[in-house]
Amino acid sequence: MKHSDLKTVILDQSIIQPETNLIEREKFQHLINWHQNQEIIIISGMRRCGKSTLLHQMKQQFDGYFLNFDDERLISCTVDDFQQMDEIFHELFGTKNTYYFDEIQNVHGWERFVRRLHDSRKKIYIAGSNARLLSRELGTHLTGRYLQSTLFPFSLNEYIRLKKISLQDEDFFTTQGRAKLKNSFNSYLVSGGIPEYLKSNKKEYIRSLFESILYRDVLVRYNISNEKNIKEAMLFALSNIGNQISFNKLKNTLGIKSSTTVKDYFSYFENSYLIFLLSKFSYSSKENIYANKKLYLIDNGFSTNLGFRHNDDNGRFLENLVLVELKRQEKDIFYFQEKQECDFVIKTGLKVEQAIQVCYEITDENRSREVNGLLEALQAFDISNGIILTYDQMDELSINNKTISIKPAWHWLLRER
Repeated sequence: MKHSDLKTVILDQSIIQPETNLIEREKFQHLINWHQNQEIIIISGMRRCGKSTLLHQMKQQFDGYFLNFDDERLISCTVDDFQQMDEIFHELFGTKNTYYFDEIQNVHGWERFVRRLHDSRKKIYIAGSNARLLSRELGTHLTGRYLQSTLFPFSLNEYIRLKKISLQDEDFFTTQGRAKLKNSFNSYLVSGGIPEYLKSNKKEYIRSLFESILYRDVLVRYNISNEKNIKEAMLFALSNIGNQISFNKLKNTLGIKSSTTVKDYFSYFENSYLIFLLSKFSYSSKENIYANKKLYLIDNGFSTNLGFRHNDDNGRFLENLVLVELKRQEKDIFYFQEKQECDFVIKTGLKVEQAIQVCYEITDENRSREVNGLLEALQAFDISNGIILTYDQMDELSINNKTISIKPAWHWLLRER
Protein backbone atom coordinates (compact mmCIF):
# COMPACT_ATOMS: atom_id res chain seq x y z
CA MET A 1 0.00 0.00 0.00
CA LYS A 2 1.01 3.60 -0.48
CA HIS A 3 2.39 5.19 2.67
CA SER A 4 -0.12 8.04 2.41
CA ASP A 5 -3.10 5.67 2.01
CA LEU A 6 -2.13 3.58 5.00
CA LYS A 7 -1.52 6.69 7.08
CA THR A 8 -4.98 8.00 6.19
CA VAL A 9 -6.64 4.78 7.37
CA ILE A 10 -4.70 4.79 10.64
CA LEU A 11 -5.56 8.45 11.29
CA ASP A 12 -9.24 7.97 10.40
CA GLN A 13 -9.54 5.00 12.71
CA SER A 14 -7.70 6.77 15.53
CA ILE A 15 -10.46 9.38 15.89
CA ILE A 16 -13.23 6.79 16.17
CA GLN A 17 -14.42 6.69 19.74
CA PRO A 18 -16.57 3.95 21.25
CA GLU A 19 -19.98 4.92 22.56
CA THR A 20 -20.17 6.29 26.05
CA ASN A 21 -21.97 4.48 28.87
CA LEU A 22 -21.21 1.09 27.37
CA ILE A 23 -22.01 -2.06 29.28
CA GLU A 24 -18.83 -3.46 30.76
CA ARG A 25 -18.55 -6.99 29.43
CA GLU A 26 -17.91 -9.84 31.83
CA LYS A 27 -14.76 -10.61 29.82
CA PHE A 28 -13.34 -7.15 30.48
CA GLN A 29 -12.03 -7.82 33.97
CA HIS A 30 -10.80 -11.19 32.76
CA LEU A 31 -8.67 -9.43 30.14
CA ILE A 32 -7.49 -6.83 32.63
CA ASN A 33 -6.15 -9.64 34.78
CA TRP A 34 -4.30 -11.06 31.76
CA HIS A 35 -2.61 -7.79 30.82
CA GLN A 36 0.50 -8.34 32.89
CA ASN A 37 1.09 -11.72 31.25
CA GLN A 38 3.57 -11.86 28.40
CA GLU A 39 1.27 -13.88 26.14
CA ILE A 40 -0.58 -12.53 23.10
CA ILE A 41 -4.29 -12.15 23.93
CA ILE A 42 -6.72 -13.56 21.34
CA ILE A 43 -10.40 -12.54 21.51
CA SER A 44 -12.47 -14.62 19.12
CA GLY A 45 -16.19 -14.65 18.41
CA MET A 46 -19.00 -13.94 15.98
CA ARG A 47 -19.10 -10.69 14.05
CA ARG A 48 -20.81 -7.81 15.84
CA CYS A 49 -20.88 -9.46 19.25
CA GLY A 50 -18.75 -6.66 20.74
CA LYS A 51 -15.12 -7.64 20.08
CA SER A 52 -14.12 -4.30 18.54
CA THR A 53 -15.79 -2.37 21.35
CA LEU A 54 -13.99 -4.56 23.88
CA LEU A 55 -10.66 -3.78 22.18
CA HIS A 56 -11.43 -0.05 22.40
CA GLN A 57 -12.31 -0.41 26.07
CA MET A 58 -9.01 -2.19 26.69
CA LYS A 59 -7.21 0.56 24.78
CA GLN A 60 -8.77 3.15 27.09
CA GLN A 61 -7.38 1.15 29.99
CA PHE A 62 -3.95 0.47 28.47
CA ASP A 63 -3.04 2.96 25.73
CA GLY A 64 -1.61 1.57 22.52
CA TYR A 65 -1.80 1.39 18.75
CA PHE A 66 -5.05 0.24 17.08
CA LEU A 67 -5.91 -0.96 13.58
CA ASN A 68 -9.05 -2.65 12.28
CA PHE A 69 -8.24 -4.69 9.18
CA ASP A 70 -11.92 -5.18 8.39
CA ASP A 71 -11.73 -1.86 6.50
CA GLU A 72 -12.26 -2.03 2.73
CA ARG A 73 -9.35 0.38 2.22
CA LEU A 74 -7.04 -2.31 3.62
CA ILE A 75 -8.18 -5.03 1.25
CA SER A 76 -4.87 -4.87 -0.63
CA CYS A 77 -2.81 -4.86 2.56
CA THR A 78 -0.15 -7.59 2.74
CA VAL A 79 2.35 -8.70 5.34
CA ASP A 80 4.91 -6.51 3.53
CA ASP A 81 2.95 -3.45 4.73
CA PHE A 82 3.27 -4.26 8.41
CA GLN A 83 6.68 -2.69 8.89
CA GLN A 84 5.43 0.49 7.22
CA MET A 85 2.33 0.39 9.44
CA ASP A 86 4.50 0.13 12.56
CA GLU A 87 6.61 3.07 11.44
CA ILE A 88 3.47 5.18 10.89
CA PHE A 89 2.25 4.25 14.38
CA HIS A 90 5.48 5.54 15.89
CA GLU A 91 5.51 8.62 13.66
CA LEU A 92 1.97 9.64 14.62
CA PHE A 93 1.65 8.55 18.23
CA GLY A 94 5.14 8.10 19.62
CA THR A 95 6.41 4.91 21.23
CA LYS A 96 3.84 2.62 22.84
CA ASN A 97 4.14 -0.95 24.05
CA THR A 98 0.64 -2.28 23.33
CA TYR A 99 -0.94 -3.18 19.98
CA TYR A 100 -4.63 -3.81 19.25
CA PHE A 101 -5.46 -5.57 15.97
CA ASP A 102 -9.02 -6.30 14.79
CA GLU A 103 -9.52 -9.04 12.14
CA ILE A 104 -5.77 -9.14 11.38
CA GLN A 105 -6.22 -12.71 10.12
CA ASN A 106 -7.55 -11.15 6.89
CA VAL A 107 -3.89 -10.59 5.95
CA HIS A 108 -2.01 -13.74 4.96
CA GLY A 109 1.13 -14.24 7.04
CA TRP A 110 0.04 -11.93 9.87
CA GLU A 111 1.26 -14.31 12.56
CA ARG A 112 4.95 -13.83 11.66
CA PHE A 113 4.73 -10.09 12.26
CA VAL A 114 2.85 -10.62 15.53
CA ARG A 115 5.48 -13.09 16.66
CA ARG A 116 8.20 -10.50 15.96
CA LEU A 117 6.35 -7.94 18.08
CA HIS A 118 5.94 -10.49 20.83
CA ASP A 119 9.64 -11.36 20.72
CA SER A 120 10.27 -7.63 21.18
CA ARG A 121 8.24 -7.84 24.40
CA LYS A 122 5.24 -5.90 23.09
CA LYS A 123 1.76 -6.62 24.43
CA ILE A 124 -0.64 -7.64 21.67
CA TYR A 125 -4.43 -8.00 21.58
CA ILE A 126 -6.07 -9.60 18.55
CA ALA A 127 -9.80 -9.91 17.81
CA GLY A 128 -11.02 -12.22 15.07
CA SER A 129 -14.23 -13.80 13.79
CA ASN A 130 -12.94 -17.00 12.20
CA ALA A 131 -12.04 -19.83 14.54
CA ARG A 132 -10.29 -22.00 11.98
CA LEU A 133 -7.99 -19.33 10.56
CA LEU A 134 -7.02 -18.15 14.01
CA SER A 135 -6.37 -21.62 15.41
CA ARG A 136 -4.44 -22.82 12.35
CA GLU A 137 -2.07 -19.87 12.30
CA LEU A 138 -1.73 -19.64 16.07
CA GLY A 139 -0.88 -23.32 16.25
CA THR A 140 1.71 -23.06 13.49
CA HIS A 141 3.72 -20.03 14.54
CA LEU A 142 2.56 -18.89 17.97
CA THR A 143 2.30 -22.10 20.00
CA GLY A 144 2.75 -21.39 23.68
CA ARG A 145 2.73 -17.63 23.13
CA TYR A 146 -0.96 -16.79 23.43
CA LEU A 147 -4.06 -16.96 25.63
CA GLN A 148 -7.44 -17.22 23.91
CA SER A 149 -10.90 -16.24 25.07
CA THR A 150 -14.20 -16.31 23.18
CA LEU A 151 -16.64 -13.41 23.36
CA PHE A 152 -20.34 -14.27 23.03
CA PRO A 153 -23.44 -12.13 22.62
CA PHE A 154 -24.75 -10.66 25.88
CA SER A 155 -25.39 -12.99 28.80
CA LEU A 156 -28.62 -12.59 30.77
CA ASN A 157 -26.71 -10.58 33.38
CA GLU A 158 -25.33 -8.22 30.71
CA TYR A 159 -28.79 -8.00 29.11
CA ILE A 160 -30.32 -6.89 32.43
CA ARG A 161 -27.65 -4.22 32.85
CA LEU A 162 -28.17 -3.03 29.25
CA LYS A 163 -31.89 -2.63 29.94
CA LYS A 164 -31.03 -0.73 33.15
CA ILE A 165 -33.03 -3.13 35.28
CA SER A 166 -32.04 -2.87 38.93
CA LEU A 167 -31.38 -6.25 40.50
CA GLN A 168 -31.29 -6.86 44.25
CA ASP A 169 -30.76 -10.11 46.15
CA GLU A 170 -34.29 -10.01 47.52
CA ASP A 171 -35.70 -9.99 43.96
CA PHE A 172 -35.02 -13.73 43.77
CA PHE A 173 -37.46 -14.36 46.63
CA THR A 174 -40.22 -11.73 46.51
CA THR A 175 -43.25 -12.07 44.27
CA GLN A 176 -42.66 -8.70 42.64
CA GLY A 177 -38.95 -9.32 42.20
CA ARG A 178 -39.43 -12.76 40.65
CA ALA A 179 -42.02 -11.33 38.27
CA LYS A 180 -39.49 -8.67 37.18
CA LEU A 181 -36.80 -11.31 36.63
CA LYS A 182 -39.09 -13.62 34.69
CA ASN A 183 -40.27 -10.76 32.49
CA SER A 184 -36.65 -9.92 31.62
CA PHE A 185 -35.86 -13.58 31.04
CA ASN A 186 -38.87 -14.02 28.73
CA SER A 187 -37.63 -11.19 26.51
CA TYR A 188 -34.03 -12.40 26.55
CA LEU A 189 -35.07 -15.97 25.74
CA VAL A 190 -36.49 -15.02 22.34
CA SER A 191 -34.55 -11.85 21.47
CA GLY A 192 -31.09 -13.22 22.31
CA GLY A 193 -28.11 -11.08 23.18
CA ILE A 194 -26.71 -9.49 20.00
CA PRO A 195 -25.83 -5.99 21.25
CA GLU A 196 -26.95 -3.78 18.36
CA TYR A 197 -30.19 -5.71 17.84
CA LEU A 198 -31.09 -5.25 21.49
CA LYS A 199 -30.63 -1.50 21.08
CA SER A 200 -32.53 -1.14 17.79
CA ASN A 201 -34.96 -4.10 17.95
CA LYS A 202 -34.94 -4.08 14.15
CA LYS A 203 -35.41 -7.41 12.42
CA GLU A 204 -33.60 -5.93 9.40
CA TYR A 205 -30.42 -5.67 11.46
CA ILE A 206 -30.49 -9.37 12.32
CA ARG A 207 -31.02 -10.28 8.67
CA SER A 208 -28.24 -7.95 7.52
CA LEU A 209 -25.81 -9.34 10.11
CA PHE A 210 -26.69 -12.91 9.24
CA GLU A 211 -26.18 -12.32 5.51
CA SER A 212 -22.89 -10.51 6.16
CA ILE A 213 -21.55 -13.50 8.09
CA LEU A 214 -22.86 -15.96 5.53
CA TYR A 215 -21.34 -14.13 2.56
CA ARG A 216 -18.10 -12.81 4.01
CA ASP A 217 -17.17 -15.56 6.44
CA VAL A 218 -18.53 -18.55 4.52
CA LEU A 219 -19.16 -18.03 0.79
CA VAL A 220 -16.24 -15.69 0.10
CA ARG A 221 -13.85 -17.10 2.71
CA TYR A 222 -14.19 -20.65 1.38
CA ASN A 223 -14.74 -19.73 -2.26
CA ILE A 224 -18.13 -21.47 -2.48
CA SER A 225 -20.10 -20.97 -5.68
CA ASN A 226 -23.30 -22.83 -4.73
CA GLU A 227 -25.05 -20.10 -2.75
CA LYS A 228 -28.39 -21.94 -2.80
CA ASN A 229 -27.10 -25.03 -1.00
CA ILE A 230 -25.32 -22.97 1.66
CA LYS A 231 -28.44 -20.91 2.37
CA GLU A 232 -30.65 -24.00 2.60
CA ALA A 233 -28.18 -25.69 4.94
CA MET A 234 -28.11 -22.63 7.18
CA LEU A 235 -31.91 -22.31 7.12
CA PHE A 236 -32.06 -25.92 8.29
CA ALA A 237 -29.70 -25.02 11.15
CA LEU A 238 -31.80 -21.99 12.13
CA SER A 239 -34.91 -24.16 12.35
CA ASN A 240 -33.50 -27.23 14.12
CA ILE A 241 -31.70 -26.06 17.24
CA GLY A 242 -31.34 -28.79 19.83
CA ASN A 243 -31.93 -31.60 17.32
CA GLN A 244 -29.58 -34.42 16.43
CA ILE A 245 -28.35 -34.36 12.84
CA SER A 246 -26.77 -36.92 10.56
CA PHE A 247 -24.70 -35.53 7.68
CA ASN A 248 -25.52 -38.62 5.62
CA LYS A 249 -29.29 -38.13 6.02
CA LEU A 250 -29.01 -34.38 5.67
CA LYS A 251 -27.43 -34.67 2.23
CA ASN A 252 -30.71 -36.17 0.98
CA THR A 253 -32.82 -33.55 2.71
CA LEU A 254 -30.78 -30.76 1.14
CA GLY A 255 -30.29 -32.47 -2.23
CA ILE A 256 -26.49 -32.43 -1.92
CA LYS A 257 -24.58 -35.34 -3.43
CA SER A 258 -21.92 -35.83 -0.79
CA SER A 259 -22.22 -36.07 3.01
CA THR A 260 -18.64 -34.76 3.15
CA THR A 261 -19.81 -31.55 1.48
CA VAL A 262 -22.59 -31.19 4.06
CA LYS A 263 -20.10 -31.78 6.87
CA ASP A 264 -17.81 -29.12 5.37
CA TYR A 265 -20.68 -26.62 5.19
CA PHE A 266 -21.49 -27.10 8.87
CA SER A 267 -17.84 -26.82 9.83
CA TYR A 268 -17.74 -23.48 7.98
CA PHE A 269 -20.78 -22.31 9.98
CA GLU A 270 -19.09 -23.44 13.17
CA ASN A 271 -15.81 -21.69 12.27
CA SER A 272 -17.79 -18.48 11.80
CA TYR A 273 -19.37 -18.88 15.26
CA LEU A 274 -22.88 -19.24 13.85
CA ILE A 275 -23.49 -22.72 15.23
CA PHE A 276 -22.14 -25.31 17.65
CA LEU A 277 -22.07 -29.04 16.95
CA LEU A 278 -22.18 -31.06 20.14
CA SER A 279 -20.65 -34.55 20.07
CA LYS A 280 -22.02 -37.60 21.83
CA PHE A 281 -19.95 -38.66 24.82
CA SER A 282 -18.37 -42.05 24.35
CA TYR A 283 -15.23 -43.75 25.57
CA SER A 284 -14.90 -45.01 21.99
CA SER A 285 -13.19 -42.34 19.87
CA LYS A 286 -14.74 -43.89 16.73
CA GLU A 287 -18.28 -43.56 18.09
CA ASN A 288 -17.49 -40.06 19.29
CA ILE A 289 -16.52 -39.09 15.74
CA TYR A 290 -19.27 -40.86 13.79
CA ALA A 291 -22.31 -40.52 16.07
CA ASN A 292 -24.93 -37.89 15.31
CA LYS A 293 -24.17 -34.33 16.39
CA LYS A 294 -26.58 -32.08 18.25
CA LEU A 295 -27.08 -28.71 16.62
CA TYR A 296 -27.14 -25.39 18.48
CA LEU A 297 -27.11 -21.73 17.46
CA ILE A 298 -24.94 -18.87 18.71
CA ASP A 299 -27.99 -16.74 19.53
CA ASN A 300 -31.74 -17.29 19.77
CA GLY A 301 -32.35 -13.98 17.99
CA PHE A 302 -31.30 -15.53 14.67
CA SER A 303 -33.78 -18.38 15.00
CA THR A 304 -36.57 -16.11 16.23
CA ASN A 305 -36.28 -13.77 13.26
CA LEU A 306 -35.04 -16.00 10.44
CA GLY A 307 -35.96 -19.64 11.12
CA PHE A 308 -39.20 -21.58 10.81
CA ARG A 309 -41.25 -21.47 14.02
CA HIS A 310 -42.25 -24.57 15.97
CA ASN A 311 -44.77 -25.27 18.70
CA ASP A 312 -41.97 -26.12 21.12
CA ASP A 313 -39.87 -23.02 20.42
CA ASN A 314 -39.62 -22.05 24.09
CA GLY A 315 -38.21 -25.43 25.06
CA ARG A 316 -35.73 -25.39 22.18
CA PHE A 317 -34.70 -21.81 22.95
CA LEU A 318 -34.20 -22.67 26.62
CA GLU A 319 -31.94 -25.61 25.76
CA ASN A 320 -30.00 -23.50 23.28
CA LEU A 321 -29.57 -20.71 25.82
CA VAL A 322 -28.17 -23.14 28.41
CA LEU A 323 -25.72 -24.59 25.88
CA VAL A 324 -24.45 -21.11 24.93
CA GLU A 325 -24.01 -20.25 28.61
CA LEU A 326 -21.98 -23.42 29.17
CA LYS A 327 -19.85 -22.49 26.15
CA ARG A 328 -19.45 -18.99 27.58
CA GLN A 329 -18.08 -20.63 30.71
CA GLU A 330 -15.63 -22.56 28.48
CA LYS A 331 -16.93 -25.96 29.60
CA ASP A 332 -16.06 -29.20 27.79
CA ILE A 333 -19.59 -30.32 26.85
CA PHE A 334 -21.14 -33.45 25.30
CA TYR A 335 -24.58 -34.99 25.11
CA PHE A 336 -25.12 -38.50 26.52
CA GLN A 337 -27.46 -41.17 25.23
CA GLU A 338 -28.23 -44.74 26.13
CA LYS A 339 -31.92 -45.70 26.41
CA GLN A 340 -32.77 -42.06 27.06
CA GLU A 341 -30.88 -38.83 26.37
CA CYS A 342 -29.24 -36.39 28.76
CA ASP A 343 -28.82 -32.98 27.16
CA PHE A 344 -25.42 -32.03 28.60
CA VAL A 345 -22.62 -33.81 30.43
CA ILE A 346 -19.59 -31.74 31.36
CA LYS A 347 -16.10 -33.17 31.45
CA THR A 348 -13.31 -31.78 33.60
CA GLY A 349 -9.97 -33.29 32.67
CA LEU A 350 -10.61 -36.98 32.02
CA LYS A 351 -13.76 -37.25 34.13
CA VAL A 352 -17.39 -36.31 33.58
CA GLU A 353 -18.39 -34.41 36.71
CA GLN A 354 -21.73 -32.78 35.92
CA ALA A 355 -24.97 -33.68 34.15
CA ILE A 356 -27.68 -31.20 33.15
CA GLN A 357 -31.10 -31.79 31.63
CA VAL A 358 -33.17 -28.94 30.17
CA CYS A 359 -36.96 -29.02 29.98
CA TYR A 360 -39.20 -25.97 29.69
CA GLU A 361 -41.81 -27.56 31.95
CA ILE A 362 -41.87 -30.89 33.78
CA THR A 363 -45.28 -32.50 33.22
CA ASP A 364 -46.84 -35.90 33.90
CA GLU A 365 -46.26 -36.76 30.25
CA ASN A 366 -42.52 -35.99 30.09
CA ARG A 367 -41.38 -36.49 33.71
CA SER A 368 -40.26 -40.09 33.23
CA ARG A 369 -38.29 -39.30 30.07
CA GLU A 370 -36.52 -36.25 31.47
CA VAL A 371 -35.71 -37.76 34.88
CA ASN A 372 -34.61 -41.13 33.50
CA GLY A 373 -32.35 -39.51 30.91
CA LEU A 374 -30.58 -37.58 33.66
CA LEU A 375 -30.45 -40.63 35.95
CA GLU A 376 -28.77 -42.71 33.27
CA ALA A 377 -26.01 -40.13 32.99
CA LEU A 378 -25.60 -39.84 36.77
CA GLN A 379 -25.29 -43.60 37.11
CA ALA A 380 -22.97 -43.99 34.12
CA PHE A 381 -20.49 -41.47 35.51
CA ASP A 382 -21.04 -42.11 39.24
CA ILE A 383 -22.25 -38.56 39.90
CA SER A 384 -24.32 -37.92 43.05
CA ASN A 385 -26.21 -34.77 41.99
CA GLY A 386 -27.85 -33.68 38.75
CA ILE A 387 -29.78 -30.64 37.58
CA ILE A 388 -32.95 -30.19 35.54
CA LEU A 389 -33.29 -26.59 34.36
CA THR A 390 -36.84 -25.44 33.64
CA TYR A 391 -38.60 -22.18 32.96
CA ASP A 392 -39.88 -21.64 36.49
CA GLN A 393 -40.20 -24.90 38.45
CA MET A 394 -38.28 -25.68 41.62
CA ASP A 395 -38.11 -29.03 43.38
CA GLU A 396 -35.69 -31.63 44.66
CA LEU A 397 -35.94 -35.37 44.00
CA SER A 398 -34.08 -38.26 45.61
CA ILE A 399 -34.03 -41.37 43.40
CA ASN A 400 -31.72 -44.40 43.63
CA ASN A 401 -29.33 -42.53 45.93
CA LYS A 402 -29.12 -39.67 43.43
CA THR A 403 -30.26 -36.10 44.12
CA ILE A 404 -31.91 -34.19 41.29
CA SER A 405 -32.38 -30.44 41.69
CA ILE A 406 -35.12 -28.90 39.55
CA LYS A 407 -34.62 -25.15 39.28
CA PRO A 408 -35.51 -22.17 37.07
CA ALA A 409 -32.98 -21.50 34.31
CA TRP A 410 -33.03 -17.76 35.03
CA HIS A 411 -32.03 -18.45 38.63
CA TRP A 412 -29.16 -20.68 37.46
CA LEU A 413 -28.01 -18.09 34.90
CA LEU A 414 -27.91 -15.24 37.38
CA ARG A 415 -26.97 -16.88 40.68
CA GLU A 416 -24.98 -20.03 39.96
CA ARG A 417 -22.66 -19.17 37.10
